[in-house]
Amino acid sequence: MGGVISAGDPMWIEPFAGLPRTQFARLVALVRRRGGDVQRGRPWGLPLGDRVLLVVTYWRTNLTLRQVAPLFGVSKSTAGRILDHLAPLLAISPARRSREGAVHIVDGTLVPTRDRSVAASSKNFRYSTNLQVAIDANSRLVVAIGLPLPGSRNDCRAFTEPGIDRACHGVPTIADGGYQGTGLLIPHRRSRGQSHLSPQQEAENAVHRRARARVEHALSRLKNWKILRDCRLKGNGVHQAMLGIARLHNLAVTR
Repeated sequence: MGGVISAGDPMWIEPFAGLPRTQFARLVALVRRRGGDVQRGRPWGLPLGDRVLLVVTYWRTNLTLRQVAPLFGVSKSTAGRILDHLAPLLAISPARRSREGAVHIVDGTLVPTRDRSVAASSKNFRYSTNLQVAIDANSRLVVAIGLPLPGSRNDCRAFTEPGIDRACHGVPTIADGGYQGTGLLIPHRRSRGQSHLSPQQEAENAVHRRARARVEHALSRLKNWKILRDCRLKGNGVHQAMLGIARLHNLAVTR
């Protein structure tokens, strides 16, 4: 059975991958270097480009595998195997060393998740996971993603538990007021008995808000991938999806 969507036709790439053709080709080449085209046993029915496009289409549209599979002319079980095989290969690489003069910005986002073993009832009135995201303040690239924690955990605790704090170690990191006690750069707050902040503190807070808006913009672009609005994946699936979407976001930012 032939599929409707194929990476061989450039018209399908940007709407479903969110990348121009040249950047998508770089993504496919990366997956090939990581072993995505290695055949063990029965050969894949789709070329590597189509398989990568299937995975990113699943993340971008949040259709079920039963709905995505016919678009590529494969069965639901084949689409599931493709997702399990390629999703880890699309993940961003851990930052080896921050460049000199780098500044990070960190914030948490709630991802509604149906697997209640990694989710909890949260302030968005849904069962969600708390995922911490750190970006480079200048390039706006995602540099680290924390492990998913129940959405009832506050940002301060979620920042330290999954180890994302190690990615920010030794790098000036901007955060909002919810990260007290973490050593991050947070806004000035009124102390006990203080009726208002000084003009200098108000000015510094304004600069802080403008800088921190960059991570809010990054989170909103990540949420363009609809799987982060209602994730049906179980266990580590939500984390793998977030890592892969961060890779796609970084490619889109650098095009």
